[in-house]
Amino acid sequence: MPRKRSRRTRLALGADHNGVGLKRVLARALRREGYPVRDLGTFNARSVDYPDVARRLGRTILSGRADLGILLCGSGVGASVAANKIPGIRAGLCQDVFSARQSREDDDTNVLCLGAFVVGERLALELVHRWLRARFSGAPRHRRRLRKVAQLEKEAGSLFPRS
Repeated sequence: MPRKRSRRTRLALGADHNGVGLKRVLARALRREGYPVRDLGTFNARSVDYPDVARRLGRTILSGRADLGILLCGSGVGASVAANKIPGIRAGLCQDVFSARQSREDDDTNVLCLGAFVVGERLALELVHRWLRARFSGAPRHRRRLRKVAQLEKEAGSLFPRS
């Protein structure tokens, strides 16, 4: 009996002008490994705003056109802040292999944020591979915490009114 082929995780990649070079490297490597990659731009060094890229990436994941996303900017911080404003997106800024793995196993992140000025190509590839190989543990304490995160998203307007 032939072995059933498992479907490869569909990835969306997005970057601002500071992350475009590293995004290109990651996209090429991931495609070579057989991952379906949807490149959401940007495609050159002309200045763009990372919230716009985060919005495109978030919509792509939430619509089901991608399973997971990788978002890059200079430090990774802005991309992470913007992505985490989108209900249903759980973005983790990772600069070490422990955090990359743990963010999926414990926090069920669906977006990995990287800083192109912070991590080099080699480390970025290692972080992406560790993150992609990790799976959400489903441990009761982690499920409970994720329910609380979802509740924060639901209540955000009333919990933290603007003054």
